[in-house]
Amino acid sequence: MPGRAGGDTTVAMAQARILRFYLDPGLKRSAEAGRHNFIGQVAEVARAAGFRVEFKRDTETERMKSAMRRGYAMFHMADPFHDRALTMRRVYHYPFWAIEPSARRWEWRVARARFDPDSVDRAAADRFAHYWRRRLFGDAPPVTPPAGVIYVPLQGRLDEQRTFQTCTPLEMLAHALARAEGRRVIAALHPRESYSLTEMAALEQLGATHPQLELRTGEMEALLPCCDLVVTQNSSAAFNGFFFDKPAVLFGRTDFHHIAANVADLGIDGAFDAATRMQPDFAGYIWWFWQVMAINAGRAEAPDKIADAMRRAGWPV
Repeated sequence: MPGRAGGDTTVAMAQARILRFYLDPGLKRSAEAGRHNFIGQVAEVARAAGFRVEFKRDTETERMKSAMRRGYAMFHMADPFHDRALTMRRVYHYPFWAIEPSARRWEWRVARARFDPDSVDRAAADRFAHYWRRRLFGDAPPVTPPAGVIYVPLQGRLDEQRTFQTCTPLEMLAHALARAEGRRVIAALHPRESYSLTEMAALEQLGATHPQLELRTGEMEALLPCCDLVVTQNSSAAFNGFFFDKPAVLFGRTDFHHIAANVADLGIDGAFDAATRMQPDFAGYIWWFWQVMAINAGRAEAPDKIADAMRRAGWPV
């Protein structure tokens, strides 16, 4: 993988059987006390293969040292920059996880895999999607009639185009407004992001030019059931929209792109047009994405999936 330092699989195979987790203080305390289910399972898989397990602080200095230490490193969300490091990350909601050689979701195994609707276990998928919709969203209605709303969940850095994006988030919002066709466009600021005065002024200018634009903060749970379409770079709100059969237009790369209308592939007009016509197997996709491709830490097969992820990286498990 580009950007990764260190040796090849042969070198990795000769390494000492030591697995070090690099964790923030809260996770480190939880893992050391045996209270974190997923990290505990990863540690047990490693110990069963003869590894010694250690827990380190998650600092840039400690992560840099991991490349010089013998053994293997498990980061939490951080970039696994050498060939004996992997990253673990929650797949949007607990207890679903991924262990990957990249911190970039669009490079994950699931992102590169093909979703085949014909392979779906229909009864299992419908039960699974129904259960998790109720678990995550309570009594929210699963399907609602068109309400004339385009929901645009915003993330951060609104006036920058990052490498995984086809345009800036502000330009994305302008494209959605230009194709609203009489619908309201509700742009929701991320509640944990800090926005600059310049960014807020640009949003206010768009609102002055487009009276159909409404600005809110958060409110994903309220907006998903009532919207017709989700337009975003790669916000997890679009994945959550699949629980309500909401099509998505993606302006950025991500791991859950398979049943969305992707601007990078279709162009802007093509993606908006496709989103009005697509009728994907939402329940089947949720089941495949989580139950087949992710690691469900609440199921008995989780240790086997953890071991498989390590073996794909050449670790001696």
